[in-house]
Amino acid sequence: MKKNKVIFWTTTAIVSGMMLFSGFLYLTSPDLEAAFTHLGFPAYFRIELGLAKLIGALLLLIPAVPATLKLFAYFGFGLTFVSAIVAHIASGDAMSVSFAPFVFLVLLVVSYGYWGKIEEKKPVFA
Repeated sequence: MKKNKVIFWTTTAIVSGMMLFSGFLYLTSPDLEAAFTHLGFPAYFRIELGLAKLIGALLLLIPAVPATLKLFAYFGFGLTFVSAIVAHIASGDAMSVSFAPFVFLVLLVVSYGYWGKIEEKKPVFA
């Protein structure tokens, strides 16, 4: 059981830390404003996504948060990572740019899988 908790908290901390950091940068960095323009997104989407990342990361990190809200955070982050991969490929960026979102997607899936194990729940979609 301890191994499961270590894997869960490690992957969750990595994903949540990255989301907190990127959410903060989305709200404050002029370079990321330019990056969103390059990808073809409107300026307001950067603000929405930055706030959603901050909220979602907190939902995953706080143990007392209800499971339903955690599921929304996992889904939202999964959708964000898949969308980032597609957006970078569609805008003509090098494939290496899509590698980071793919790695974080894998970490998110591992976090989700081990969350179910440590909570000793049946799989949500079974």
